[in-house]
Amino acid sequence: MQGKKAALEISFGWLFAIIAGVIIIFGAIYLSTKIIRTEQETISVETGKEIGILLNPLETSFESAQTTSITIPAETRINNGCELVGNFGEQLIRLDQKSFDKWIETNINIRFSNKYIFSNAQIEGKKFFIFSKPFEFPFKIADLMYITSSKDTYCFISAPDEIEDEISDLSQQNLLTENCSESDIKVCFESNDCDINVNYDMKYVEKDNDEMYFEGDSLMYAAIFADSETYECQLKRLMLRLKEISRLYQEKEIFMGEELCGSNLGWDLNELSELAGSLENSEQLEIIAMTADTVSEKNDARRCMLW
Repeated sequence: MQGKKAALEISFGWLFAIIAGVIIIFGAIYLSTKIIRTEQETISVETGKEIGILLNPLETSFESAQTTSITIPAETRINNGCELVGNFGEQLIRLDQKSFDKWIETNINIRFSNKYIFSNAQIEGKKFFIFSKPFEFPFKIADLMYITSSKDTYCFISAPDEIEDEISDLSQQNLLTENCSESDIKVCFESNDCDINVNYDMKYVEKDNDEMYFEGDSLMYAAIFADSETYECQLKRLMLRLKEISRLYQEKEIFMGEELCGSNLGWDLNELSELAGSLENSEQLEIIAMTADTVSEKNDARRCMLW
């Protein structure tokens, strides 16, 4: 009887040790995972902020487009978000990075009120290309940023000469105007059979069965590189900025005085501001463009121009 009792006590002892060991191991794994995840989230947030800082040199008053690239050590997903809050809306960037062959997703957004990034909602890679181009409507509104992954090559087919020249001058590795390969994303200007079709005369881009209307080459590029939801949201943000800048020029005109400068732009600027603030989608952009052209012509005819 005593032998059996000892054997039973040993069995219970081993069972307790095994259970305790399993709890400790799983606890350690859980804690390590939490620490790794927290560190990864911190890295993602810091990288997002660094991307925002790197975009600053691309914001320029010059008319020409500029390009740069960003290389991130880990495989990264850039999630491009846009929200219509406050006076100008907000640009959101959220990064997910790969660790041990698994994506570490974060819920932390980096927010900017003065940046306008056009890309697909999510782009993936280690190296990303960015080029910027100023958007004037009729005065400068903002510098638009276009982000693409080095994994994606865009080949522009039958583009107008000025577009071909601009892409050639940029010398961005993933933007081509000739020697397209089968894997390239084809952007066609005289065909409707490509991945992205641009009707340069009617001023719209067809992509993923959506039509995005544009005015000027800056918005044309925006429609090419962005998905429709991102494009429409960022366009509304730009119009909110146009609304406020128009009001500032109204105040400037009052300060300068009509008698000294000639034609009064107050009514036209007010109309431009109201139209911009009421934009619902890109199809309405043409109406605002006509008012913007009128404002531009009248400003050029003044003895002292507002901009």
